[in-house]
Amino acid sequence: MSDPSTASIVSTPRPEQPGQIGAPADAGLPESARKEKPRGLLDDAWRDLRRKPLFWISAFFILLFVVMAAVPSLFSSGDAVNGNLTNSLGKPSSTAWFGYDVQGRDVYARVIYGARASIVVALLSVVGTLVFGGLMGVVSGYRGGWVDALLSRIADVFFGLPFVLGAIVILTTFNGSGTSNSKWKIMGLVIASLVLLSWPVVMRLMRSSVLSTKEADYIMAARALGAGTGRIILKHLLPNCLAPLLVYGTIMVGSFIGAEATLSFLGVGLKSPVVSWGIMISEAQNYLRVAPYLLFFPAAFLVTAVLSFVMLGEAVREALDPKLR
Repeated sequence: MSDPSTASIVSTPRPEQPGQIGAPADAGLPESARKEKPRGLLDDAWRDLRRKPLFWISAFFILLFVVMAAVPSLFSSGDAVNGNLTNSLGKPSSTAWFGYDVQGRDVYARVIYGARASIVVALLSVVGTLVFGGLMGVVSGYRGGWVDALLSRIADVFFGLPFVLGAIVILTTFNGSGTSNSKWKIMGLVIASLVLLSWPVVMRLMRSSVLSTKEADYIMAARALGAGTGRIILKHLLPNCLAPLLVYGTIMVGSFIGAEATLSFLGVGLKSPVVSWGIMISEAQNYLRVAPYLLFFPAAFLVTAVLSFVMLGEAVREALDPKLR
C-alpha cells in the first residue's frame, strides 16, 4: 500500500505554471505583457519620440504652418495683394498688427498668405527630390556594374555644381526679367531647379543603404525562393532603406524653405504676383531704417519654420538610430 503523504506531494503539473511541460510561453507574465506584440523599428521610434518635448514643440509649429498654408483665411481676412497708398509704411497698430508696406498692403495678411508659396514649394521640391533621387539610388545600388558607375558619374557632375550659382543660371534663363510667366509656372520652375540640383545627395544616401542591405540573409532567402526583382525591392529593400531618407527629407524641407527665400531675395526665385516670405524680405531691404518691421515679421516666420523642420528631423534621426538612444 502506498504512503498517502507521498501521493499527496506528487501531482500533475498545471498548464498555467511557467517552466513546466505543457505551459504556454507567456505563462506567468502580466496580462498587459501577454497582449503586447513585438514592436518594430517605427514603433520603437514613435515610443521614443513621444517622450521628447522638442518633437512636440516642432510638430506644433509645423502643423500651424501647414494649416496656415492650406487655409490662410482662418488667420487673416485682409488682402495680401492689393493695398491703399494712404496707408503706405503705416506702423503696427490694432487695425494692422504688423503694419503696412510701401504700397499700403497689410503686412500681417501677406505674412500669412506667404506661408503657402514657401511651404508648397519646399514640400513639392522635397517629394520630387526623394522620388527621383531615391529611384536612381535603388537602381544604382541594386544593379551595380556599369549602371552603378554611369549613374554615379552623372550624380558627381550635378553634385559638383554650386547650388546657388546653378539655381541662378537655371532661373535666369527660364524666369528672367523679360519673361511673363504665370504664378504656378514660376513656382514650377523654382521646384524643378531645386530638384535638379539636390537629387545627387538623396541618390547617394539610398545607394549606400541598398548596398548594405541587398546582401542580407532575408534578401538572399527571398531571392532563393524565386522572388522577382520588383518584389524584392518593394517588399524587402525599400522598407529597410527608407529611414535615412525620412530623416533627411524632414531636414530638407526646412533647407528648401530657406533656399526659396534666398533665391527670391536675389530676384531669381518667386516673383509677383506670388506672395512669399522671401519676396517680402527682398522688398523690405530698402526700408530697413524707416520701417524695420517690414523685415522683422517675415524673417521671424521664416526662421521659425526652418528651425521647426530641422528640429523635427533631428528628433526623428535620434529616434530611428539605435546608437543615439
